Amino acid sequence: MPLKFELLQADEHSRYLLRGKTDILYNLRSLVQKRAMISAFIDASADSFLTAILDVNPDNDTLILDAASSDVINDRVDGTEQLICVTQLDKIKIQFAATRPVRINHEGHTAFRIALPEVLLRLQRREYYRLIASNPHSLSCLIPVSSGGEKRMVSMEATVLDISSGGLAILLPPNEPTLEPETILTDCRLMLPETGPIVTSLRVRNIFRITNRDGSTMLRAGCEFTDLPASMASTIQRYILKAERERNARERIR
Repeated sequence: MPLKFELLQADEHSRYLLRGKTDILYNLRSLVQKRAMISAFIDASADSFLTAILDVNPDNDTLILDAASSDVINDRVDGTEQLICVTQLDKIKIQFAATRPVRINHEGHTAFRIALPEVLLRLQRREYYRLIASNPHSLSCLIPVSSGGEKRMVSMEATVLDISSGGLAILLPPNEPTLEPETILTDCRLMLPETGPIVTSLRVRNIFRITNRDGSTMLRAGCEFTDLPASMASTIQRYILKAERERNARERIR
């Protein structure tokens, strides 16, 4: 049975593709920092070897991959058209293509130089990386609801507790219209800082009642994006990556 590489199925997984150089470099450097092991598949076949990124050089748009322990495999890699590199970063699948690897000597050891990938797949699926809002009022979502038989926009902005490429969790006061699991909320507007509103539909997956310390109650609704255009999915993913970078930078300063 042939192996399945999501990277090569662009139509089905387009929302998970990163094309911006800054985002791609951030993920590649994270793989270096965490010494992530990478499975490199030769010409998208079942033949593979374990490797790791040794260096990332944005000035000449290249990166260095460690060579295999077998000279036979290295000879195959030296003449291959493409390697499909598969790994994980914080339980998120990462895939990128290494085209026309060139064998080099790197710090006294055999390695391969490849061009910086133009596209990187960051596949989150069911195990979405969830960004917890650092400020509970920094993200909000406007949700249309029915009132007196007519649709209106709720005057209160639902607070976004966390967000991922797959959906978000919102907090609503109990006096707002009751939401039921599997309800589809259309024309919702996710208000992202610096980017403006993202118009999307949400499917309510679960509802929980939360009791605050003062005895008041709130409703927490877990929702998933439905029919989200690829361009908007990319905008959300860029926001998550940017917020993640800024949070990591703040933690390093402490």
